[in-house]
Amino acid sequence: MRRRIAGLAVAAAVLAIVLFGLPLAVGVAAYLLGDERAELERGADVAAITVAADIATGRVPATLAGIDTTEDDAGTLAVYDTSGARLVGTGPETADGPVLAAVGDDPVAGDTGGDLVVAVPVNVDGHPPLVVRASTPRSEVYIRAGLVWAAMGGLALVALAAVWVLARRFAARLAGPLEELAAAARQLGEGDFSVRGPRSGVEEIDAVGGALDSTAERLGALLERERAFSADASHQLRTPLAGLRLELESAMENPDRDPRAAIVAGLAATDRLQDTVDDLLALARDTPRSTDPLDVDAVLDEARIQWRDRGHGRILTVRSDPPLPVTMASAAAVRQVLTVLLDNAAVHGRGAVSVSVRDAGGALAVDVADEGPGIEVPDAELFVRRSSRATGHGIGLALARSLAEAEGGRLRLTRPSPPTFTLLLPVQAPPAVTTMSVTNPAAIPASTPQ
Repeated sequence: MRRRIAGLAVAAAVLAIVLFGLPLAVGVAAYLLGDERAELERGADVAAITVAADIATGRVPATLAGIDTTEDDAGTLAVYDTSGARLVGTGPETADGPVLAAVGDDPVAGDTGGDLVVAVPVNVDGHPPLVVRASTPRSEVYIRAGLVWAAMGGLALVALAAVWVLARRFAARLAGPLEELAAAARQLGEGDFSVRGPRSGVEEIDAVGGALDSTAERLGALLERERAFSADASHQLRTPLAGLRLELESAMENPDRDPRAAIVAGLAATDRLQDTVDDLLALARDTPRSTDPLDVDAVLDEARIQWRDRGHGRILTVRSDPPLPVTMASAAAVRQVLTVLLDNAAVHGRGAVSVSVRDAGGALAVDVADEGPGIEVPDAELFVRRSSRATGHGIGLALARSLAEAEGGRLRLTRPSPPTFTLLLPVQAPPAVTTMSVTNPAAIPASTPQ
């Protein structure tokens, strides 16, 4: 890619130089040719003035001024009469076309045999007209133009070299971040969702890097959510499956027992499994928040049934202190939070377990307590998924807190010994009461007794 960028830059520079340099080279040649013609005309004019002065004084022209005819100068200067014979100077023996055409009043410029020729007439009263002829080889102009073209070519090469160096630098600046983006995309495709795109200072490339970062974050969050759902579902289904297994094993150990009771108990356990799966799926899919008030009594009844059917063999006390405030929390979320807290009390706690519901002043509080030993794990680690200090799977309390926070509530360890967990749920604000200010009680009509 870097070579392509540098090659394109050099190709563009070559095209620009050609489009600009060719007309300039032609213009330089034309300028030098015109300048040489003007120089010849000036020399011929000076010589014509000298010849006219000699004739006016009665002398015959013997020397010419105007063009230096030394050995290093290839130019020629000569005077011709009207018959075309050369009188003085260097040049053709007989007059050529420009000289014959110049017999009159106006100078004539032309090309003859590869020479640039300028003929200037000399008119003196009482004397036949003469013509001054000045010439120089065209090759002299070409040599000067070639030197200018060579200088232009050298500058073009210097410009191309500078373009190549700058193009290489800009190509590295552009290709480097793109190569890093390609490597980051490969890492993302291999499952590394922590990869982040580089920042180069180029707005377009940084926009691609930002989009790659957003994609990596979304994919990582999606994968983490799927993994969390699998772990949460496994954790929540573990206890109902254990209860169903106990029912079936109990039926197998007592062959004389009526199998109908075992079947009924198994169906009830299956129903609870189905309810748990439905609750987890509903919570995982972010179903719209419930618009119906939470039926606290129904949730507490389900907690009693689950505790009894799972055969914990310990006392569960459920108490509610009416009047209770109205909360719009999801029944599925509250059921799962209570399931986690009761399972923890059954596995890690001791003695009697109590569930109490009360008005916490702006919130509905659900307390779950047992008579077990105190909890020494700090609150910051207690609700962390798979904490290194967790004595169980490290999933249940983290799931319960996340469900509570999803409903706008809070799950806290309110007392470490004996352990008491409190679920706080937001309550529905009471409707506003409209009051009317009466400034003139006499204006209110008296009610008519019925």
